[in-house]
Amino acid sequence: MAPTAIDLHIHTIESDGSLSVAGVIQEAAGRGVRVLALTDHETTNGVPEAMELGQKHNLNIIPGVELITAFKGKEVHLLGYFSYAAMMHSDLQSRLKELRQQRTYLAFEMVKRLQKDGFTLKWAEVEKIANPEGAVSKGHIMRALHEHENGTVQWPVIAKLFQPYGIAYLPFLEHPFEEAVDLIYTCGGVPVLAHPGLLRDDRMVGELLSYRPMGLEVYYGYWEQREALIQNYKTIAQDKAILTTGGSDFHGLFGPVKLGEIEVPEQCSRELQTFLKLDF
Repeated sequence: MAPTAIDLHIHTIESDGSLSVAGVIQEAAGRGVRVLALTDHETTNGVPEAMELGQKHNLNIIPGVELITAFKGKEVHLLGYFSYAAMMHSDLQSRLKELRQQRTYLAFEMVKRLQKDGFTLKWAEVEKIANPEGAVSKGHIMRALHEHENGTVQWPVIAKLFQPYGIAYLPFLEHPFEEAVDLIYTCGGVPVLAHPGLLRDDRMVGELLSYRPMGLEVYYGYWEQREALIQNYKTIAQDKAILTTGGSDFHGLFGPVKLGEIEVPEQCSRELQTFLKLDF
């Protein structure tokens, strides 16, 4: 971990993470993290609690959200960072509520596809895992399926069911990338293109970054070729991004990348604080 650990990409049970907000704050404090952004999918519901608990643990919290957007028929993840006041903007909160409902409907369709293929997983089993106020996602279905099969179906096999050409693959294409970027700006936030290496298309990365000024998540916990990918996107960011960020994309203790594990330069936090006019 870096001397002053920074992690700007973290999920909790408010979306598809496995730890509560309190659990995340405790884990972050224990691992020496000092600047943390909560970026749950399509919700900011965990941020107020995180900010309250952060004060007790000497943790600076940046409000954030991760949006699944669509660009040329492909899912593209977009991070939005805000001040607390900007996060509470009515346009943002009403749109997030709509998106959570749409994503939950898509998840229901995924379960129906699994059932049609012979799996006996029930929607109620997925609901037990998901937060009732959040969006139900493929992550919840995967965990429910693993439990339903008593661990007899291995994670790589389950993951392939939800990948392109898998029986339960249904991309979320209801939120255009451009609309999402505009929404973040309208509400006073800063948009950042998330984990560009997962797109496997640097030409598309360039197109996305050219839409409006935005940041690029450079420092990310890629499972393979991490250092090469980070160097590649550092170079791209120098020409095309207004700032860089980074984080673990932490979803829980079961994941291969630990909270605060990715070395994120302090400059990333400082630049983000400057854009958002945050005073830590």
